Amino acid sequence: MHFQNIEKSVHQILSEIPAHIELVAAAKTRSAEEVRAAVEAGVRIIGYNYVQEAERIRPHIPYTVGWHMIGHLQRNKARKALELFDMVETLDSARLAQVMDKIGAEKDRVIPVLIEVNSGREASKTGVFPEELESLIRNISSLKNLKVMGLMTMGPLTGDPESSRPFFRVTRAAFDEVHRLGIPGVEMRYLSMGMSDSYRIAIEEGANMIRIGTKLFGPRE
Repeated sequence: MHFQNIEKSVHQILSEIPAHIELVAAAKTRSAEEVRAAVEAGVRIIGYNYVQEAERIRPHIPYTVGWHMIGHLQRNKARKALELFDMVETLDSARLAQVMDKIGAEKDRVIPVLIEVNSGREASKTGVFPEELESLIRNISSLKNLKVMGLMTMGPLTGDPESSRPFFRVTRAAFDEVHRLGIPGVEMRYLSMGMSDSYRIAIEEGANMIRIGTKLFGPRE
């Protein structure tokens, strides 16, 4: 019965979001069977917070889907992450960018990344503050094996979806500003914002990529 619920949830979300919005299934703690059910229902991108978990689940998903790193990536996990993921949504430092670029050069691969913005200025969260964004992007834009494709933000988790709006606005303004700068080698294509409780507000504020877990898979055990 649980897998039918996943199928129903995927269909419902895909039917209500505009066609240009990319849905990332946030699959942390979910079983391979649950992830397969989501893919069979139409999910095209799987997101994981942890390298080890993606490594465990990926061999059991016999479908061509995108794999996104949506949690903080430590430099010592970068090599393994780049074997598993097609995109890293959480780049937040020049040092990590340089490590990834070097691995990309070895593998003859250009790695698409989003820069994580700490829009809520939370000490407990990773990501760069909006005013640090231009400097970081200019710093890494010349790396040959990395391609900045947009921004991602978490925003503070308050329990009230509407309270996310100001943080999404800040990130959208930063996205537009970087786009306006026209930095060579940077393509501002994706704005990844919003989760199960806040994705509708994120879309209203300009997100074109949303990361949904609970609303697809049900509450975590």
